[in-house]
Amino acid sequence: MQEIRAAGGVVVGDDGRIAVVHRPRHLDWSLPKGKLDGDETWEEAALREVEEECGLRCALHEELPPTSYEVGRRPKVVRWWRMSVVEDVGFTPSGEVDERRWTTPDEAAELLSYDPDRALVDAALRALSSPD
Repeated sequence: MQEIRAAGGVVVGDDGRIAVVHRPRHLDWSLPKGKLDGDETWEEAALREVEEECGLRCALHEELPPTSYEVGRRPKVVRWWRMSVVEDVGFTPSGEVDERRWTTPDEAAELLSYDPDRALVDAALRALSSPD
């Protein structure tokens, strides 16, 4: 069974806030991500998905630990990057994402629906604060 490939980002604003999105179909709060289209790279997909879901053009930074789980009976792997905002082109609600919210890391930990997303926020903040 072919694996589902997706990519996304932990977008950290200049003020340290994290961008999270609400998905009405799943009734959850998550980090922006989505499936790769055609032959695009993981990085291209991550940037495109964040722009589509959040209205944010971003720059990629460190790659974060991937997550994997099953959707139905198909394996899904998501690769993640820490991102910074280059331009806010404006959030437009859609059937896929109806709200974008900027949260403090503590608010993100409370709001995010999934433990792996909370772990990714922690990993992004650790990467941001590392001296490298």
